[in-house]
Amino acid sequence: MRHLFSFFLTLLLTATGGSAAWAQSATLATQTIRGTVLDDAAKAPVIGATVVVLGVEPVLGGTTDADGRFRLPGVPVGRVKVRVTSIGYEDLLLNEVTVTAGKEVVLNLSLTERLTKLDEVQVVYRRSEDRTVPNNEMASVSARPFSPIEANRYAGSLGDPARMAQNFAGVSGANDTRNDIVVRGNSPASLLWRLDGVNIPNPNHFGAQGTTGGPVSMLNNNLLAKSDFLTGAFPAEYANALGSVFDLRLRKGNDEKHEYLGQLGFNGLELGAEGPYSKKSKSSYLVNYRYSIFSVLKAMGYDIAGTPEYQDFTFKTDVPVGQRGTFSAWTLGGRSNITFLGQDVDSTKADVYGDENSNSRPKFSTGMAAASYEHRLSDRTVGRLTLSASRTTQRFDSDTILYRTGRKVLAEIPAERNKFVQDKISANLLVSHKLSARDNVTAGAIVDLLQYDYQGVQLYPVAQTERDARGSTALSQLYAQWKHRFTDQLTLNAGLSASRFELNGSTVVEPRAGLQYQLTPASTLSAAYGLHSSLSPLLTYFYQSRQADGSYALTNRGLGFTRSHHFVLAYDRQLTDNLRLRTEGYYQALFDAPVERTPSYFYGLTEGADFAPTNKGNLVNEGTGRNYGVELTLERAFAQGYYFLLTTSIFDSKYEGSDGVERNTPFNTRYVANALVGREFRLGQRGNTFTVSLKAATTGGRYSTPINFEASSQNRAAVFRYDRAFSQQQDQYFRADVKLGYKINRARLTHEIAVDLQNVSNRENVFQQAYNPRTNQIGTAYQQGFLPVPFYRLTF
Repeated sequence: MRHLFSFFLTLLLTATGGSAAWAQSATLATQTIRGTVLDDAAKAPVIGATVVVLGVEPVLGGTTDADGRFRLPGVPVGRVKVRVTSIGYEDLLLNEVTVTAGKEVVLNLSLTERLTKLDEVQVVYRRSEDRTVPNNEMASVSARPFSPIEANRYAGSLGDPARMAQNFAGVSGANDTRNDIVVRGNSPASLLWRLDGVNIPNPNHFGAQGTTGGPVSMLNNNLLAKSDFLTGAFPAEYANALGSVFDLRLRKGNDEKHEYLGQLGFNGLELGAEGPYSKKSKSSYLVNYRYSIFSVLKAMGYDIAGTPEYQDFTFKTDVPVGQRGTFSAWTLGGRSNITFLGQDVDSTKADVYGDENSNSRPKFSTGMAAASYEHRLSDRTVGRLTLSASRTTQRFDSDTILYRTGRKVLAEIPAERNKFVQDKISANLLVSHKLSARDNVTAGAIVDLLQYDYQGVQLYPVAQTERDARGSTALSQLYAQWKHRFTDQLTLNAGLSASRFELNGSTVVEPRAGLQYQLTPASTLSAAYGLHSSLSPLLTYFYQSRQADGSYALTNRGLGFTRSHHFVLAYDRQLTDNLRLRTEGYYQALFDAPVERTPSYFYGLTEGADFAPTNKGNLVNEGTGRNYGVELTLERAFAQGYYFLLTTSIFDSKYEGSDGVERNTPFNTRYVANALVGREFRLGQRGNTFTVSLKAATTGGRYSTPINFEASSQNRAAVFRYDRAFSQQQDQYFRADVKLGYKINRARLTHEIAVDLQNVSNRENVFQQAYNPRTNQIGTAYQQGFLPVPFYRLTF
């Protein structure tokens, strides 16, 4: 790691040498802010809206044209506020718009129509700042919008949306080495990923099928627009999601100016470009390629055991079609592989990934693409058709190592051979109609055609074919949503979703409803209910159970949907223009969860935070569980040079397997608390800034299953006390991170230099305990220690 840090430091100093001194003597740089303003429900342009940059002398402002477009040139670099007003609409205040010299600011904004005409002297505080209002207008509770700025700003996030979300109330990470997120005690596998309206597979490098996380995200933070993260009782359009939803959006490329990006950091070496296809065209492209920095270092001669190799590519294009239509297409793909050799593992301690008794060679690839056409059928109706496809491939080969005395290898015996391929072709139709200022309805249909080829064989110590399946099936969904505004203060969001899984004919109908009441101009009370369902990972349905006569049977094929009732009550208060307090209480009653047919501890919703699929047969939908808790968020938006985010959650998460015993889920840490604070200092005359971001996070210990040491010694392999499953609590988790950054604005480009100091106290947080049959001891593997992660970005 010392070599890695030195490499980054040398490169950054070389790339930016002398720029700070040059910037001090130059004049203040400026940039253009432009974009569009649309009606939030109808998606039609708002003509004549006034857009003003606050706190700038002389006043900078303008109005929107017939297409809802506006342009504000000459905005000083730094952080500014932007206010948008229009007769008949609620005001919109963007409290934090970051302006840099190297890139134009393009804003795509929406206004909500007022129900009543206000007196000239009456001021109603409705939408304090855009980022507090989710993109999905049907979300009543548990919806946290976020911007790419936050993923870059928070210490420890590494530009990863999932790691950023670990700072929100009710959310914690599964472990430091992956970006899985646990929401309100639910399994990480209960998360639904969505990108530009398309339900997508796991978008992470080394992301196994049946999971939703991994060590490195393929989602490029530089390409994201404002997005939503939902943690409970979400709207009807989100189906096959039990615990949470990441509803991400890709931004449009700059349609007037060519811009470029170069970046070097934890996620890799990155190059990006965007711009119009021609000066007269409003069509744009956005392209980005990223290559593992560890592979770069390996090519330069740095010796790194178990080098993670990965690369990914993202492309998006947007093309106007006439005055009312827009065609867009995007593709995202990535490949990753790594090799762990048992001889490279330190035999004196447990390891998070490697095992001295085995070699493993996992390989992953994921590709997805979509094309959509959106058309404004009228000034009140918009329709969108999206066609998409994806493929995920996972290969895992392993050998068992037999040693002579003194760790000399006697033999390497093939132990496992797995290849899992899953294809999906989808059609997504959505129609939204604004009946009036009071009513908006949305309806849609999603059809997924699934094709699979699963091959899995265990070769040693016992030969067994675990999966051998090829075929196809389908998952379909219909939904309808209605938003009714009784008054400016009271709003109802209601919906109904229905899904069917063709493999076994399982069908579910899910009602959703939410109420929002504005108690005062600055406070809101909300309540919501939803019945939510999700399928088990497709791999689970094709696990083969060995029968008494030696044959195999697909004993999980009849599994239906796991279901959950969500109840949420929320209170939101804007204490000042920049300070917001939010508290939520929730209760989730889970039922029809997968458990074993014969009495046992197993519960399908304790899985999903690993690289391996669930290998259990004879599963039935008879498990139950419950999650309940209270969350508190106190957030200060970035203003006057600083921000903070304080979140805490107190909760309980329990389940019952087929043995009828109530147990903790492994994610039942009881509490989660996060504190983030950041300060920005303006330096020089060109808007250069130095930032300091601090983060501290603590949770209760995770629950694990004790190892039976005596039985493990006799069997020369780990034997667990499953009668006491998830009864052993690890020590409290604590981690502190510090991020230091320096932004340098030149005339037409911006340098950003940072270092993310993770786990600055070098605390040894327990990851797991593992039995070593060679040493006949139990070792403890610890999570990530102190890790400095340098970063450099150039935009021009």
